[in-house]
Amino acid sequence: TVSVAAAEVLREKGIRPDYVAGHSLGEYSALVAAGSLPLAEAVRLVRKRGQYMQEAVPVGEGAMAALLGIEPTVVEEICCEAARGEVVSPANLNSPGQVVIAGNAAAVVRAVELAMTRGARRAMMLNVSAPFHCALMKPAEERLAKDLEQLSLPDPRIPLVNNVDASVVRSGAAACDGLRRQVSAPVRWEESMRLLRREGVETFVEVGPGKVLSGLLRQIDREALCYRVEDLASLEEVLAKLGSVTA
Repeated sequence: TVSVAAAEVLREKGIRPDYVAGHSLGEYSALVAAGSLPLAEAVRLVRKRGQYMQEAVPVGEGAMAALLGIEPTVVEEICCEAARGEVVSPANLNSPGQVVIAGNAAAVVRAVELAMTRGARRAMMLNVSAPFHCALMKPAEERLAKDLEQLSLPDPRIPLVNNVDASVVRSGAAACDGLRRQVSAPVRWEESMRLLRREGVETFVEVGPGKVLSGLLRQIDREALCYRVEDLASLEEVLAKLGSVTA
């Protein structure tokens, strides 16, 4: 993948991160970059994970929505009220005022309607193929667990901040367990970034196409330095900037 290739070039140029992290599927790329998960194995697992998640919920029965301008605690309350015996819960805790929810389609629609009455700036349904990172994905988690049980991952050379706990992971076994649990648990991205800031991290590099994570970081902490690598030109630019930052 682009993110893995970019991370490898940075490593070859002498840029060694103090930590790695990846959002949802990106956690696999992060573990490849950390030297814990072989690329070929990551590709195989990602393919299996996608298959299992698609098959966990019939098409049309699940949904996801983005709620903007509303606190996570309020989102939790809304989800509890909207559930009515179904599943709806936070799936991505991305940044202050940006929470993605997932669950049964009808429950997600009810939560969106409630959010607009509780002061959300925006609440919109997302065009996704399945309700990721919620309890409806438990069957997918159980299937992926069998594939992960066959692995014996070495400890990452670079500590990982995982999605499911927003905690520092230093062992291959713990990293593997995190990959399993994150299938049906929320991505705690804001907590992960705040943890890294508390650990003293000042400079972040987003590798791979797009600028979503850079945008989230700016919402979380405007004082953090953030660079993006998505092509050769941006790679050369970031290498020059990191050279001046670390000099």
